Amino acid sequence: MIIPQRSKLVMIGDSITDCDRARPIGEGKGDTLGHGYVSLINAIIEATYPLHEIRIVNMGVSGNTVRELQQRWQTDVLDLSPNWLSVMIGINDVMRYFNRRHLREMHISVEEYENTLDELITSAKQSKVEGVILMTPFFIEQNSSDRLREMTDNYGKAAKRVAQRHNAILVDVQQAFDQYLEHHYSLEIASDRVHPTQSGHMIIARAWLQALGYSWEG
Repeated sequence: MIIPQRSKLVMIGDSITDCDRARPIGEGKGDTLGHGYVSLINAIIEATYPLHEIRIVNMGVSGNTVRELQQRWQTDVLDLSPNWLSVMIGINDVMRYFNRRHLREMHISVEEYENTLDELITSAKQSKVEGVILMTPFFIEQNSSDRLREMTDNYGKAAKRVAQRHNAILVDVQQAFDQYLEHHYSLEIASDRVHPTQSGHMIIARAWLQALGYSWEG
């Protein structure tokens, strides 16, 4: 696997990362890492790479957009001095156009999303971060012409552009769910098409591990 032994990995994002992780810092045993893909990734790495001793910290916050991420970037990323950083943000940036339709000051354009994400990754690379993993936002919907799905795809393309500019590892989470949706209906795995079941979180974890060159042999 790409991440070196004894690395400190901070994983940051919104509710999909958060998943009821411990406060103020999601780190340790039990439910401290939450019950989503972060916890699954940690469990799989611990079970199959026992000598790697990767230290995973969950700093997801439910409801966050890239703006909120920017506001807490210093305390929740830079001050923690991670060697590696994993970021998944964007679905709330899209949702503000729907659940805050009249509050236009809360709307975050693709341009703002991309520029802010670019600035955050730049600041991380200027600190002690050796490796960056960018995960695309996703919407669990088969119909690519669905308005919300189409917007999410545009934000995902922006995340891909940022990853390319910074030579970051890209995890195409939307593509991983699309492969599942070739055989199943979206509501089987997410009643609101945003917050996945445990199986959905395993799809995310699997895509993340594959992008990092994970092997079950350890």
